[in-house]
Amino acid sequence: MTYQSVNPYDGKVLQTFTELSDARVESALDTAATCFAAWRQKSFAERAAVVAKAAAILRVRADEFARPVTLEMGKLIEQARGEVMLSADILDYYAKNAEGFLAPRQLTPESGQADVESSPIGVLLGIEPWNFPYYQLARFAAPNLMAGNVVMVKHAACVPQCAIAFETLWLEAGAPEGAYTNLMVSYDQVNRLIDDPRIKGVALTGSADAGKMIAGRAGQNLKKSTLELGGSDAFIVLEDADLDQTVEWAIWGKMNNTGQCCVAAKRFIVVDQLADRFLDKFKMALAALKPGDPMDEATTLGPLSTESALVKLLEQVKRAVAKGATLVMGGDRIDRPGSFMQPTILTDIEPGNPAFREEFFGPVALFFRVGNEDEAVALANDSDFGLGGSVFTKDVARGQRLASRIDTGMVFINHPTWTAPDLPFGGIKNSGYGRELSAAGIQEFVNKKLVRTAAIDAAA
Repeated sequence: MTYQSVNPYDGKVLQTFTELSDARVESALDTAATCFAAWRQKSFAERAAVVAKAAAILRVRADEFARPVTLEMGKLIEQARGEVMLSADILDYYAKNAEGFLAPRQLTPESGQADVESSPIGVLLGIEPWNFPYYQLARFAAPNLMAGNVVMVKHAACVPQCAIAFETLWLEAGAPEGAYTNLMVSYDQVNRLIDDPRIKGVALTGSADAGKMIAGRAGQNLKKSTLELGGSDAFIVLEDADLDQTVEWAIWGKMNNTGQCCVAAKRFIVVDQLADRFLDKFKMALAALKPGDPMDEATTLGPLSTESALVKLLEQVKRAVAKGATLVMGGDRIDRPGSFMQPTILTDIEPGNPAFREEFFGPVALFFRVGNEDEAVALANDSDFGLGGSVFTKDVARGQRLASRIDTGMVFINHPTWTAPDLPFGGIKNSGYGRELSAAGIQEFVNKKLVRTAAIDAAA
């Protein structure tokens, strides 16, 4: 595997890195295991001092951390800064709340006393994607470090400078060597790490195919895993929605990070009464986006993360049209250097079309008309994925009723699916299992140990 920074804005290779040798991986694993023995004994306050210091560094040096995000995967610089600040928020959230989340919980048995204690389990392996190069790391590292675990991370091969920057952050914040370890390793080395008895759990954010392989490997080793996989979020628009505001959110939900987001709005399901007007306004707003250098604040349409990502998306669109979909706009690369794609809308997508089941990871919107809210819910649920979704309506109670009928891990009302430190994040079906963030995120890789105290003469 080649760990290489390539600027998708102009295709220039910025830097290439060498995979770790097996000997260095073994040494890093030894260091992490040794670190865990000491780190688990630290108080919550001691661990929180390190995690909060890392958050403070991110805030003070947000521009410095944002720059490699934009250079390596093309995120608009303003959005890159926002990701840095969100990552800092996550670190601060767990520094402040971890002790309360993991406090012993007293049970009320019929006799005697019983408590459930939370304790760390050891060295964890995280396998993380490129699309949010710091946020993905923060939501894995912060809760687990605060719980007393230590983490090793195999980051995506196209964002190695971001991976190095995040590892250096922890050392600067005072974390001991081995608390957070970046691993530039091959897929074979990842498999051997999962097999190693010193690794106690595995977290993956990635594709469904990757999820099957990682979960299978972890399962063979009887190790806990969490999976946050792809999504095909429905963006449902009911007839009473505020059209102008809804279209604004549609653009944000579709085009944030150039559509390269697991919880991007991907399937726009609009009732007939608003469908034509919504589509007209949506097209105009997409057409107004301006491609350019993502380091330029004036740019509103950045490149895709890599040339291979662009080629894959173009092939998906071509295949969808060949199978009967209508190309409303876009569908091609933009005639300029870099991995830029035209904002694209497909409609008339029937269940037999592969596009009906696929995830489109980029600036491609699938548009569907429905007669009523029941049809909207049925279509939203007719998906192999189950990550997020949203409902737009002026009647919040109605939106809440629909949200309860949608089979996903998250549903937002009058806002596209998004994330915050205090909201649980995760999905069902082919979108994976387990939760990150909030109180739920810190519970995934801890031992929930029952401590039962009974009178010595109590009956069995």
